[in-house]
Amino acid sequence: MHHRDSRDQEIPALRERLSRLSQASLRITEEPDSGAVLQVVVDEARSITSSRYGALTVFGDAGQPPDLIASGLTPEQRQGLLDMPGGEGFFDYLSGLDEPLRVSDIDRHLKALDMPGFPPCIPVTSLLVAPVRHRGVGIGAIYLAHETEGRDFSQQDEETLLMFASQAAMAIASARRRREELRVRADMETLIDTSPVGVAVLNAATGMPRSFNREARRIVDSLRDPDQTPEDLLEALTFRRADGREFPIAGLLSTGETLKTEEIVLRVPDGRNVTVLLNATPILSDDGSVESMVVTMQDMADVVETERLRAEFLSMVSHELWGPLTSIKGSAVNMRESLNPLDRTEVLQFVRIIEAQSDRMRDLIGELLDVARIETGSLTVAPEPSEVVALVDEARIAFLAGGWGRNIVLDLEPDLPWVMADRRRIVQALGNLLSNAVRNSPDKSEIRLSGALQDGSVALSVADRGRGVEPERLHLLFRKFSKEQGVGAGLSLAICKGIVEAHGGRIWAESEDAGQGRRFTFTLPVAVAAGVGTALLPDSPRSQTGDRGSVLVVDDDPKTLHSVRDILSEAGYNPLAVGDPREALRLFESDRPRLVLLDLILPGMDGIDLMGRMLRIREAPVIFLSTYGRDEMIARALESGAMDYIVRPFSPIELVARVRSALRRSPDLEEPPEPFVLGDLTLDYASRAVSVAGRRVSLTPTEYALLCELAANAGVALTFDQLMDRVWGLRHSGNRVNLRNYVKRLRDKLGDNSDSPRYIFPEPRIGYRMAGPGKPPEDRSPPNWAITCLT
Repeated sequence: MHHRDSRDQEIPALRERLSRLSQASLRITEEPDSGAVLQVVVDEARSITSSRYGALTVFGDAGQPPDLIASGLTPEQRQGLLDMPGGEGFFDYLSGLDEPLRVSDIDRHLKALDMPGFPPCIPVTSLLVAPVRHRGVGIGAIYLAHETEGRDFSQQDEETLLMFASQAAMAIASARRRREELRVRADMETLIDTSPVGVAVLNAATGMPRSFNREARRIVDSLRDPDQTPEDLLEALTFRRADGREFPIAGLLSTGETLKTEEIVLRVPDGRNVTVLLNATPILSDDGSVESMVVTMQDMADVVETERLRAEFLSMVSHELWGPLTSIKGSAVNMRESLNPLDRTEVLQFVRIIEAQSDRMRDLIGELLDVARIETGSLTVAPEPSEVVALVDEARIAFLAGGWGRNIVLDLEPDLPWVMADRRRIVQALGNLLSNAVRNSPDKSEIRLSGALQDGSVALSVADRGRGVEPERLHLLFRKFSKEQGVGAGLSLAICKGIVEAHGGRIWAESEDAGQGRRFTFTLPVAVAAGVGTALLPDSPRSQTGDRGSVLVVDDDPKTLHSVRDILSEAGYNPLAVGDPREALRLFESDRPRLVLLDLILPGMDGIDLMGRMLRIREAPVIFLSTYGRDEMIARALESGAMDYIVRPFSPIELVARVRSALRRSPDLEEPPEPFVLGDLTLDYASRAVSVAGRRVSLTPTEYALLCELAANAGVALTFDQLMDRVWGLRHSGNRVNLRNYVKRLRDKLGDNSDSPRYIFPEPRIGYRMAGPGKPPEDRSPPNWAITCLT
């Protein structure tokens, strides 16, 4: 009887629970918002099981904390749960469960796991946990808790919670799937909207657009009147196919024809049109009728413009080549068919025409080849440490030698670091910028060539006072044959861009406005001393080849300037080559060269007058280089203070010998450096004495010069040619046996064993190296007079 009464009591309770579960399931399925669904799940689970607290955690992405949805907790209690000590480990433990967990004494359970208990603000006694899993993977956990002692969770409570865990799993998976679908859809819409190809979806029944992307709208707007809607435009729009047939746009929709990459002309009644490359794909309904049409359009304006530029390019190149070719042909015919014998003057004139026009054709062909190399990525450069002043001056002199006759103002920051540059290419780029500036600026206006250190690079700028360019069109300047370049539009700026970018720099144009001139600026990377990580400065001893001292060379003839500079560089000197007398005075005062090589005739100033100005600044030996070999001219130069006078042409050997002789007669211009010490070896430059372990070693002048050269570059391998050139004073192309014999005798005198050397090490197939520290050696090169007086 008692059993029947108990069963009679349980049946209504069970029915009540089932009814509440059914209602809860209905609420869950009817809730459209996924976040609200999970809150309903927790609330209903807590309500049906008569629990004091309920919570649900949803795992986030890797590294993200789980979301916490609570029921029955005050805001303070919820925050306390999040901030509880060891809470992260507690939730990780519960989230890792594969089966439900029922605990009647949570404090004892946590203590056994060596975990802190719940915070005092949340008095929990018993706990029920069910994992939330989807397709065998844990995605969260749901919790119920009592706060009254003696109240435990039953098996029915556990089964109820498992059901709600299942509902939560479906809601979480659905929300994630929807979120992923929205993300993919948003990505796709963004991709389509930003595509350079126009995309439109048209309703086949009405002909009206369902959607347009940005490019399609731009194409349509180019044909649409300001007060005309896209729908009105479509009604009036026609398209003409490649075979000449023209249809209203509705004709394409009604036939449902598929078009693949067909060139179509879209036209409006007033004659405006756009040529597009069109694809059209019909979308069919279930009954096979055309429901909509997906149309893609690629504007052919850029292609048409490219073809126009290509045609202009071919026309311009043909014209540029035809002119010189006509002159060459005419001169050759005149020389061949002249009825009367031509005198020498006439023949020379025709030859000059042929040479000049041949050079013009060669330059144009060279530019075309450079552009081709740039576009194919095969333009090669060979950057090496280069002095900015030398690059700028060589470009300026070469430019003036072309007969431009324009005032070039130099504005270079002092002490600019050396740059990594292919000398020939950078001089070419500067020359192109100068030529472009002159062609697009008023006569007699100055061109400013400036240089400055900018963001770790050296920035060189060429500015003119021409007509300028609108800022929004500046980017067009570097296109081939761009009309934005102005007068003489051609390939020069495109070549400049390719050269600069091949060096790892960048180039840009600036213009305040039309009529305000233009400024072209490009950057070059700073040269860094090997193994040191510091920039090479113009006055750095390690930036000077051989460190035999700087020599200022002043000459307005680019060929002479280039030749003399190469001779001095090969001999181990640091040449400062300039063609402008004012720049020469500035360098003489700022860089304090040890010697000056001076042309007798300079633009705007007599060489003897320039020497007088220099000697009033400070004393320095001066050697004149001139084609004037008359005795009275030589006498005048020597009486005015010159130390020597060299008549052109001269040999490299003679020039180096005269330079050394002049420096030898001026030993007080430089103090000798500190002695060089390596182990037991000591080299005293001041007394020209060599000793090993305190024992004086007697060396011949050549042996001493060889030792000085090796010591000056301790730690660096010198090639055979470098040693013969620097010790014997010329490019020695003979047998190297002589050098090896000197090295052998020098080793014998220093007590250096060739099998196990301490001082001089052989570099197979290269040369020799003096032992030095692991880092780049400090500059210990001897003064010039100490070496040259012994050679």
